[in-house]
Amino acid sequence: MQKQSPFAVLLAVAVLIPFAAIAAACRFLGYPPMGVAVGVVGLAMAVLTLSAVKVADQWERVVVLRLGKYLSLRGPGLFFIIPVIDSVPFWIDTRVITASFKAEKTLTKDTVPVDVDAVLFWKVIDPKMAALEVAEYQTAIGWAAQTALRDVIGKTMLADMLTGRETIDASLQKIIDKRTEPWGIHVQSVEIRDVLIPAALEDAMSMQAQAERERQARVILGDSERQVAEKFAEASLTYVNNPTALHLRAMNMLYEGLKQNSTLVIVPSSVVDTMQLGNMAGMTALAMELTRKNEQGTEATEAKPTRARATGTRQKKTSQ
Repeated sequence: MQKQSPFAVLLAVAVLIPFAAIAAACRFLGYPPMGVAVGVVGLAMAVLTLSAVKVADQWERVVVLRLGKYLSLRGPGLFFIIPVIDSVPFWIDTRVITASFKAEKTLTKDTVPVDVDAVLFWKVIDPKMAALEVAEYQTAIGWAAQTALRDVIGKTMLADMLTGRETIDASLQKIIDKRTEPWGIHVQSVEIRDVLIPAALEDAMSMQAQAERERQARVILGDSERQVAEKFAEASLTYVNNPTALHLRAMNMLYEGLKQNSTLVIVPSSVVDTMQLGNMAGMTALAMELTRKNEQGTEATEAKPTRARATGTRQKKTSQ
């Protein structure tokens, strides 16, 4: 896109000022026609100066045509052209340019419709070819990228697209770069930003992933139980020829059960006999019963003097 430099405008004004001064002097001296002619010449010179002087930025390259034919590539900096004879149709930006493109409702290899958003990073490496070999190279590279994306999607499974984006990015970069190379454009990289799938399929995949996790959890739980059983089998070998150790272990288990804020522990009679706790349990119950009776007797003894004093008081009031 052609632009006007402030330097060219300033130079055109500098050229116009002397002619304007001469035209004003002619009118002041009584020669109005001569003043008008000088003013017209000055204006024409200013316009020609404005058209001849061009300034390109550091990242710009300018294609110059002379009478419709390619003449040269100018820039960056100050350059001049011949007005009317030379023309500047293209100002090429040689920086890296980013462009987003997408493919909507495109079927994958396993017939799943997806929407894919991607970003393209490219730059012009040959401004002459970009200007002369293709019309509107920016639009052309956009369409080339979109068609390449659709081709890659149609050859890729959905699972590979969701998990192997780096491979797809590299494939897209090669395809697009090959198509745009005759235009003097180099594609540096392509990055897929997002892959959208239908909501129903997304729910089904979520359920599948959840079922797979549950299966793995059950497999891990079963393996853990197997390992615990193996350890119990190894531990049981320790108690085979050592009944004292088994007895101590049983006592410890009972003690641990009583520690858990429990006042009642139900133990099978066979276990009690095995642990030889029958006599101990009976003695413990008898001791608890005797303690209870002693506490009741003490309460009764303390209550008798109180009743006697109350009776004496009533008798004394009667005699009065």
